[in-house]
Amino acid sequence: VQLQASGGGLVQAGGSLRLSCTATGQSFSTYSMAWFRQAPGKEREFVSAMKRYNSNPFYADSILGRFTMSRDNAKNSVYLQMNNLKTEDTAVYYCAADRQVINSSIRRSVSYDYWGQGTQVTVSS
Repeated sequence: VQLQASGGGLVQAGGSLRLSCTATGQSFSTYSMAWFRQAPGKEREFVSAMKRYNSNPFYADSILGRFTMSRDNAKNSVYLQMNNLKTEDTAVYYCAADRQVINSSIRRSVSYDYWGQGTQVTVSS
């Protein structure tokens, strides 16, 4: 599967952005999907994930209540609605996919074999 992330940009603190990740290939619904982010000089960190078949999302504590992940299997896409953005949300955001992800490993980047190219999100104060 190939992943294409989009929707990043420059926004003021308190603003919103919606990221999209579209997959090409078959059987999108059989993939668990995730969003990670990486800020300059920092390690890639987990943001959110959804198991296949539209299960309830998992979220990182740092974005809980502000970000919402959803997926549309008919459109081979996942989305990340980001509200009340903070300057510390500035990062490159990546979508990731894998067919074999168990709940205990869903927050680990090594659990995902397929990655998009990333989209830059910059939040200004």
